[in-house]
Amino acid sequence: MEPNSTAATAPRDADSAAGPAAERPRPRRTAAEWAGLVFLAAAVLIFGAMVFVLGPLLAISCSACQDGVRGPLRFGTALTVTDSVGVPLTMLGTLVAMVAVRRGAQAAGIGLGVLLLLLLVQLALGQITA
Repeated sequence: MEPNSTAATAPRDADSAAGPAAERPRPRRTAAEWAGLVFLAAAVLIFGAMVFVLGPLLAISCSACQDGVRGPLRFGTALTVTDSVGVPLTMLGTLVAMVAVRRGAQAAGIGLGVLLLLLLVQLALGQITA
């Protein structure tokens, strides 16, 4: 083979161009990162519990009504399903995602946003009467 052959100067393919950096394992989380994740997990659990307990109560409360509860709800079943299924699954999914992915804080932020959205949906469902 000649010293100036094209095989020696041909660019490497994408897999071999990454070299040993592609084979490196993920860096471990530090103690500060774990402490931050524990704090965020507690925030998700507390906010989720508040949405689970207070969401339906705030949705059906009525200060102008005689007994303090809004009249017959058109979407009462949807309100119940949102509270009994949506909120626990969102909390569980958020906690699992926080531990499973490298960007746990981003997963916690998304989960808190979804919990807030569920609270707003519950409030909207409780305002609609038959």
